[in-house]
Amino acid sequence: MGCDGGTIPKRDELVRTKKRPEQKDKTADLDAKWKHCAITQEQLREPIMACELGRLYNKEAVLEFLIDRTKFECASSFEHLRGLKDLKELKLTENKGYGRPKSEKGDSYIDTQDAKYICPVVGITMNGKHGFSFIWSCGCVLSDRALKEVKSDICHKCGSKFSRDDVITLNGSDEDLERLQQRMKTRKEQAKLAKKAKKHKAESTESESKVTDAKKAKTEKPSTKSSSREASGGPKDKLVTHTSIQKDPKASSTYKSLFTSSSKAKNQQSAHWVTYNPFYN
Repeated sequence: MGCDGGTIPKRDELVRTKKRPEQKDKTADLDAKWKHCAITQEQLREPIMACELGRLYNKEAVLEFLIDRTKFECASSFEHLRGLKDLKELKLTENKGYGRPKSEKGDSYIDTQDAKYICPVVGITMNGKHGFSFIWSCGCVLSDRALKEVKSDICHKCGSKFSRDDVITLNGSDEDLERLQQRMKTRKEQAKLAKKAKKHKAESTESESKVTDAKKAKTEKPSTKSSSREASGGPKDKLVTHTSIQKDPKASSTYKSLFTSSSKAKNQQSAHWVTYNPFYN
């Protein structure tokens, strides 16, 4: 009781120290980010998509999320996903050595850091230990080491051109996430401005076409009037009307002889073949 008998207490028996906060397993954290969907936490399977913040998703899970957000408790964390235009389908390079038969009886080594995809340039695995990024314009996934060592504005996998603003870090740090959020905000603002400018240009073009059509219609009206006047012989010319066909200078004598008003019809001795002649009884 009184520490007699030669007992020597230890420090941890006499002094109560503050316990260290529980730390999460880094391997499990990397597996959750790089091998599982960010929405459903299911294992990633092709087709795999990524957003502008660098998170990985299963396409099937994304479609379900966009159709009905109420089914997911973490919907507030993915408010930036409004449609498929906010995501990009990734073009990944498969690791041919992944998925080989392994023994779990203790007689062989199990590589927990093995990954299904690798970098097509330097060959490092996409397991979270190395930084990876994807190009927004084409969707190809490359390691940060490949982008730094082989500096070019042409994709090393598909050969398409891209800019540095198109490179998005996958599962980046807090600093990378803040930078990507600012870039996403800027890109959306630019898209809105471009849409407004396109709409304004279309409206201005439509109004200009209407004004042009109105001016064209005004210029065409006098020409039609003048042409009608020329066809009728001028604005001051009056139409010449004839009371009798026999006085028409343009009619031929043969044509005049068909009518009863002609001198020949009046002096004939038999009934006219067209009309009744009152002078003949």
